[in-house]
Amino acid sequence: MRLSGKRIVAFVDEEFEDLELWYPVHRVREEGAEVHLVGLERGKTYIGKYGVPATSDYAYADIDTSQYDGVLVPGGWAPDKIRRYADALRIVKEMNADGKPVGQICHAGWVLISAKILNGRTVTSTPGIRDDMENAGAKWLDEEVVVDGNLVSARRPPDLPAYGKAFCDKLAEV
Repeated sequence: MRLSGKRIVAFVDEEFEDLELWYPVHRVREEGAEVHLVGLERGKTYIGKYGVPATSDYAYADIDTSQYDGVLVPGGWAPDKIRRYADALRIVKEMNADGKPVGQICHAGWVLISAKILNGRTVTSTPGIRDDMENAGAKWLDEEVVVDGNLVSARRPPDLPAYGKAFCDKLAEV
């Protein structure tokens, strides 16, 4: 249980990619971390692209990042909504500034773009937002998982095993 005592924020909103939320959440929980689902509203049930529900424990505005060790941003269509919320962007910016692990997969890169933390960083994402990532100043690689300092990124669901391991490894260092 190498992640015992670690606390993670996992973002959620409508049409999150079900596997890209739940696989990393379960992976860090299996290693002992506590995970809080966080959305625009506390206690709201959000529905994933394939119908799997997720109920938020807290709202973005409730989160004091000094009480957490990392953040996971799922893919799907949720990132296009999440990137519009100032408190979600605040969480990502603060976690990044503190060197805490920031995990993103697939379209989650949109949230990091809007948080303006990608300039000069090396990442991956779904190839569909490669241009967006590069226009934000990132170097984009077509690899299953890319770790650049505290940023851990992956492309799509088949990359989840490598992504989950890399995020847990990074979290164990904090």
